[in-house]
Amino acid sequence: MRPWGCPAGAGLELAALLPRRGFPGQCAVPALRGGGGRCARAGGALSRRAREEARGAAAVSVMAAPLSGPLRPELAQAVSQARVLVVGAGGIGCELLKNLVLTGFSSIYVIDLDTIDVSNLNRQFLFQKKHVGRSKSQVAKESVLQFCPEANIIAYHDSIMNPDYNVEFFRQFTLVMNALDNRAARNHVNRMCLAADIPLIESGTAGYLGQVTVIKKGVTECYECQPKPTQKTFPGCTIRNTPSEPIHCIVWAKYLFNQLFGEEDADQEVSPDRADPEAAWEPAEAEARALASNEDGEIKRVSTKEWAKSTGYDPVKLFTKLFKDDIRYLLTMDKLWRKRKPPVPLDWAEVQKQEQNISDQQNESSAVLKDQQVLNVRSYADLFSKSVKTLSLHLAEKADGEALIWDKDDPSAMDFVTSAANLRMHVFGMNMKSRFDIKSMAGNIIPAIATTNAVIAGLIVLEGLKILSGKIDQCRTIFLNKQPNPRKKLLVPCALDPPNPNCYVCASKPEVTVKLNTHKVTVLTLQDKILKEKFAMVAPDVQIDDGKGTILISSEEGETEANNHRKLSDFGIRNGTRLQADDFLQDYTLLINVLHSEDLEKDVEFEVVGDTPERIGPKPSEPTSKNISNGSDDGAQPSTSTAPDQDDVVIVDSEDEGTSSNADDVENKSRKRKAEKGCECVGAKRARAEQEQDDLMIVESEDEGASSSVGEEENRSLKRKLEEKGCECVGAKSVC
Repeated sequence: MRPWGCPAGAGLELAALLPRRGFPGQCAVPALRGGGGRCARAGGALSRRAREEARGAAAVSVMAAPLSGPLRPELAQAVSQARVLVVGAGGIGCELLKNLVLTGFSSIYVIDLDTIDVSNLNRQFLFQKKHVGRSKSQVAKESVLQFCPEANIIAYHDSIMNPDYNVEFFRQFTLVMNALDNRAARNHVNRMCLAADIPLIESGTAGYLGQVTVIKKGVTECYECQPKPTQKTFPGCTIRNTPSEPIHCIVWAKYLFNQLFGEEDADQEVSPDRADPEAAWEPAEAEARALASNEDGEIKRVSTKEWAKSTGYDPVKLFTKLFKDDIRYLLTMDKLWRKRKPPVPLDWAEVQKQEQNISDQQNESSAVLKDQQVLNVRSYADLFSKSVKTLSLHLAEKADGEALIWDKDDPSAMDFVTSAANLRMHVFGMNMKSRFDIKSMAGNIIPAIATTNAVIAGLIVLEGLKILSGKIDQCRTIFLNKQPNPRKKLLVPCALDPPNPNCYVCASKPEVTVKLNTHKVTVLTLQDKILKEKFAMVAPDVQIDDGKGTILISSEEGETEANNHRKLSDFGIRNGTRLQADDFLQDYTLLINVLHSEDLEKDVEFEVVGDTPERIGPKPSEPTSKNISNGSDDGAQPSTSTAPDQDDVVIVDSEDEGTSSNADDVENKSRKRKAEKGCECVGAKRARAEQEQDDLMIVESEDEGASSSVGEEENRSLKRKLEEKGCECVGAKSVC
């Protein structure tokens, strides 16, 4: 198949990156086609209307001029013969699929487990309102085939982590392109591509920021060569007793959803924490006050779910317990409120006397989008009542023992979290938030920018063309900045790093040392928290290297479940014991050296030697001087925040790399490595680098390493500054 495309329609961002030499082949825009599907430029008859549309399109953009032969013949052939796997059909995936067919790729496999939601339609342009609820991958296939009916596109509505997609499945592809939004799937695809020895192009966007990089076994760093920041957590006593930021109330509301309708988790308790060390008062006095509080509210303090079931999920009783009785109980903990503004309980009857928002009384078409409105307390109380009734009905429809799963795209679940979080914010004196803001924080969503996705998708294809040309040495990690750097560049390339010899994933013999207390750590903890969570294994098998091959953990269901709650020491595991962990799906083997220790810090269950400690409990929050008013600091800001030096992505815990503020230590090391190579770092949060080429041409250059004498002098000057001043970063915002 010859390369083809539509310069007058979709794909302009990709066409803009290619030389203008004319473009033979079929046109994707119906208005420019002639009879029989032939391009009108190739001799098909045009109707009068089509000719007018064609002239209008040409007047709008010079890109309407025909393009011919953008790829060298040998590269065009490689493109047409390549078999590509696209993992993810969301924001980046939609743009990427369109770009691939417009470039001439004819064999494309796409996999995505998600379905289309209304919120996707503002940026995932392959989907329309009529597609809501359908499989993203299937609809993406149907839409892309309208660009190129001859393309062979296979769509899977499934998880890439399904065992069916094993190493042999990955080996059939020439390239794998990630368009994912979560770390677990990224880790998995990284390992599958390493096992299959297939080049992987990794990408991610976060608001206005974006990144594309290439991963090749034995040539570049893999996705897991450098440690990633762990997701931010909050102390349980802060969530339950003394919230000071909206995010604390949102986390509490999500916990409450699970306690009432989902799977109960002891670590997600929402009732007041009587063990709060800050609330140490006289036991006798506390008991009397607690008893009085219970009598006043006529509620016996039992499990939240138990009590809710006993009331038949009565919304008024739930409201009274959560926002009146529990708050009154908190007020008995005097010491908590000596330097804080105490919470104010809500009474259902009093709240119902308030007027609803005017917008709630009318079926209005307000200038402000409904999701971006902040309602009053009465409106949120009514929304809470309505959502509780709806969710309890959904739960009743489930089989015995089954639970609801919180989903940001489930309207009832989102109504519940929005109303509960806002009511708690009001109780603790904070400014309430819109549904849009709460969804952004509760779902760990960074507001997506369609243009960012388009730019990154174009760069993915260009890196893919380099690989198909056999020029992987010219591939780059390319960053898209929010603002131009000192040299007025938004797109900034940096040389790919070689593999980390100590990486526990891509090293020739992956090995790691784990410090733990063998008398306390159970087999289940080893399996779930160490192997699955820390080392991202999917279905691990573990045997003790004791000469007998003792099986400790089996991926076969039921084989070793009896071992789950036994301590490691029960199996003779002690200091110096070696464990061999195998994940046959990932074709991955990891040797674990056990380092027994009884001196681990409090709440630290295990520690990877050379890595940061893994805490089993919430990490202590940063101390704050604003301790008088609970609502003095909104904490996690929505994307409209104008806080200095704060990127959009810092507001939530994104899975995308370089987007979390708690990654500074890791990124500082990365910036230093890049700077030593002559790369230029911009800003205090992200490593950035660039060569002398023009933004759009850097990826097509035949000699990426070439730079002008001016650029070389700048690089030498940068290096001198780093060495002399100890600066980690040189840019508009840096402070040495």
